[in-house]
Amino acid sequence: MKDKNDCSDTNDVKSDKNKIDDKIDDKIDDKIDCEERRHFLNDVCAMSVGGMAMGGMGVGSLLASSPVEANHPGINDPLLALSGRARQNQVYKLRKHVAKDYHNRDLVTHIDNGDDELYDTRIGSYTKGMPHNALGEVDQDVYDTYLTSIQTGDRDLLDTVTTPGNITLRNIENIWSIDYLGEDSHNKTVKPAPAIASAEHAGEYVELTWQALTRDVPFSQYDSHPDIQAAADDLSTMSDFRGPKESGQVTPATVFRGFTDADLNGPFISQFLAMDIPYGALLVPQRIVTSPPGQDYVTDYDDWLNQQNGFVENVKTNDPTHRYIRNGRDMGEYVGRDFLYQPYLNAALILTRLLKLPFDSNNPYIKPRNPSQHGHNTFGGHHVYHLVVRIANIAQKHAWYQKWAVHRRLRPEEYGGRVHNHITGAAEYPMHADLLNSPVLDRAYNEWGSYLLPQQYPEGVPPHPAYPAGHATIAGACATVLKAMMDEDTVIENPVVASDDGTTLLPYTGSDTLTVGGEIDKLASNVSIGRDTAGVHWRSDSVEGMKLGEEVAIDVLKDLRLGYYEEFDGFHLTKFDGSKIIL
Repeated sequence: MKDKNDCSDTNDVKSDKNKIDDKIDDKIDDKIDCEERRHFLNDVCAMSVGGMAMGGMGVGSLLASSPVEANHPGINDPLLALSGRARQNQVYKLRKHVAKDYHNRDLVTHIDNGDDELYDTRIGSYTKGMPHNALGEVDQDVYDTYLTSIQTGDRDLLDTVTTPGNITLRNIENIWSIDYLGEDSHNKTVKPAPAIASAEHAGEYVELTWQALTRDVPFSQYDSHPDIQAAADDLSTMSDFRGPKESGQVTPATVFRGFTDADLNGPFISQFLAMDIPYGALLVPQRIVTSPPGQDYVTDYDDWLNQQNGFVENVKTNDPTHRYIRNGRDMGEYVGRDFLYQPYLNAALILTRLLKLPFDSNNPYIKPRNPSQHGHNTFGGHHVYHLVVRIANIAQKHAWYQKWAVHRRLRPEEYGGRVHNHITGAAEYPMHADLLNSPVLDRAYNEWGSYLLPQQYPEGVPPHPAYPAGHATIAGACATVLKAMMDEDTVIENPVVASDDGTTLLPYTGSDTLTVGGEIDKLASNVSIGRDTAGVHWRSDSVEGMKLGEEVAIDVLKDLRLGYYEEFDGFHLTKFDGSKIIL
């Protein structure tokens, strides 16, 4: 009779099971190794066959640019497709593989513009909401406490930072959070923001002041309006202005536009901000709540100083008529009221449900590739909607880390006080001659009675640093996933523009051809630079934010690609710089 304590049979079963598990692990490891070898060979072939110029292109760019022939480890392997332990091991191996890849990457070096250390008074740093003196210079002890708490991760010390007004600093602790998709937010970087004494910074402030002066000029009148021509002429004299130009000059056709090729093509505003939105059973016209002409805030010095100390008391008046976006003020209102992924979810709904435009030709459910199925949770409309929402939150974590932990760039509203005090002789600050010699300062003073930068929102700028812009980082990320999923080259038929009063849509009569990819890029720029028009961000906040968001989305798409079972050779998309990549 067998001893009841004899577990040899059980042990044999467990031993056999462990052998199977080991066999599964070996299979997955072999497949991962094979895929990594294919990636390497594809990179080499892409460089050799395509004659790729190496220049300053890093390893990440080469990997992103190469074709991917292998599918994820385990595809079409019956053993690995089983449920239970085989599936569990497969999931574990894939996740470990992705994590190991990120763990083995070199750490980046974060470099700021030096203003935070250069000026003891912190005149180049974000300080709104903390206590300030009569010049709007922050209480240095409070700032030092705030800075130490960020640098050490001391939550209790952060709670002691004095915020005398009725606003509080926004979500600093988010910078220490960890996401599970893509590169960690602490290991991506953006170039330093322009220093406050630089020519680039001066050009950006001149642009912002002209944007404030021309908020109520309809986009359709840009080619003939004297203030738009004056803005273009002034910006053309700036020694380091980095907005788009024609033959080296800013023109009415380029002024206040974004940095992608699509921004200079067709109407100022993207079609995805004009067309009706199919929200389930609702068809929603994009007539927005906006504000009446000339309604600007923070133009009085005492009000400005109260704002710096965190006291917000202004009341906003709405235009009783809802309007299509037809000028800078409308665009500023849109991006002051939106939830952050809203424009891109709207675009996804317009593309898939209103226009019913095709997905990318590489989609695995394009016939005859998959004749008995169509996409849904993967490679269908719901996949697009989900990606847009998911990537927005991940991208914003990256922006927030850069804002609080690295750059802490001051907002345009704050800098406006520096300009006012410098010109009136109340203080002396380092300001570039391009700004001091610009005619826009006198124009602003004649219009508002101060040298402050008028704000479009009663609360002025939001209570967190400027660089990079959160709206722009999300714009870059969401636009990238939209382009990855949709056929970018599809032409948008019957484009429209808003009437000068914004009450109707009119046919676009220009000769430019508008494509899905181009209008997605334009949408991202409209949203990003719309925040500049409102006076709350700088051009470089918007441009570098979009680029950061694009990088974040590329990493996430590469990670997600490993989990698809469909026969799929990667996401195809065109980056903001015009280069085409496969992920």
